Amino acid sequence: MPETWREGGFGLYVHWPFCEAKCPYCDFNSHVVRHVDQSRWAAALAAEIRRYGQMTDGRLLNSIYFGGGTPSLMTPDTVRSVLDAAREHWTWANDIEITLEANPRSVEARKFEGFREAGVNRVSMGIQSLRADDLRKLGRLHDVDEARAALGVARSVFDRVNFDLIYAREGQSLPDWTQELHEALEMAGDHLSLYQLTIEEGTVFWERAQRGQLKRLPDEDLAADMFLATQEITAAAGFPAYEVSNHAAAGAQSRHNLVYWRGGDYVGVGPGAHGRVTLGGIRHATEAWKMPGAWIERAEAGTGDQQVTPLAADEILTEFVMMGLRLTEGLSLSRAAEIAPGFPEPRSLTDLRDLGLVWTEDDRIGTSLQGRLVLNAVIAKLLAD
Repeated sequence: MPETWREGGFGLYVHWPFCEAKCPYCDFNSHVVRHVDQSRWAAALAAEIRRYGQMTDGRLLNSIYFGGGTPSLMTPDTVRSVLDAAREHWTWANDIEITLEANPRSVEARKFEGFREAGVNRVSMGIQSLRADDLRKLGRLHDVDEARAALGVARSVFDRVNFDLIYAREGQSLPDWTQELHEALEMAGDHLSLYQLTIEEGTVFWERAQRGQLKRLPDEDLAADMFLATQEITAAAGFPAYEVSNHAAAGAQSRHNLVYWRGGDYVGVGPGAHGRVTLGGIRHATEAWKMPGAWIERAEAGTGDQQVTPLAADEILTEFVMMGLRLTEGLSLSRAAEIAPGFPEPRSLTDLRDLGLVWTEDDRIGTSLQGRLVLNAVIAKLLAD
């Protein structure tokens, strides 16, 4: 199997599973606890990184991402221990991106300065809404003023700052969202992540929906109008979409997420973390033990991985297409053909192109704006034959 992952780069994902509170829409692996032994967790995360470093010694590391949970609840010393471990076996790219997710409630200027001194150079803040009522409905503990203040602190400490917003919320109209989006653009650093609310199975919102308690969610037509308005407004403001839900000023795209979307390799450490690592020409899917207690005990015993699974060519192709077609730049057809010769089936490609859902140019295929509205159907059509 050709090691095409090299064209996508190499990253490290570090999962910090602890939060102050569990949000009702969240299906991430996050847990509320009263006390965390930071030294113990730092040592376990560092040990897992060293274990993977020995398997992938000498690779060029393009990005590191601290996700969660709420990584801003880590101490700067914990972050520093993780980064020190990542230096031992991997060469860092000159422009390495090191991102840490932050909750507005856990933002302190002194702590952020500590993160910067440890090596973090980009922050991603989970603001989610600029409306007080919706923040409460989303289960967020911060208020709007706190969010704005936290963003100000982040921008004073870091050159690169992202924040997240969720739209298509219960009771939200198109004018409501466009007004909020304009406000967000006035606050923006160099990157915005703008997600449509999805009701994920296993969340509190899912349970409420099953009981008929989420009756005022926007319908598909309104959600589509919100998506299209988002593309237009952000592009006009100099933050065009480079991925379905992500918008950036020129040159400010998230390098870590691009590793995922471009089909690169990435190591995942921490409870529930997933990875894609190519060893000996075979791409593997890795999945760590999910519960924090189980993960740390097993990590301390030698490995935090619950599953390491070799991937077949069709599985690699499916992921490559699903990820690559999320990008405005699309994906390489020749690279897809290296993974699975014969892709795409010419008739499927012609049908989608005739419908105006995809474009092709030289060696690349991508989705049109209309295609991104029905992305899952486009992907299914390309992979069906």
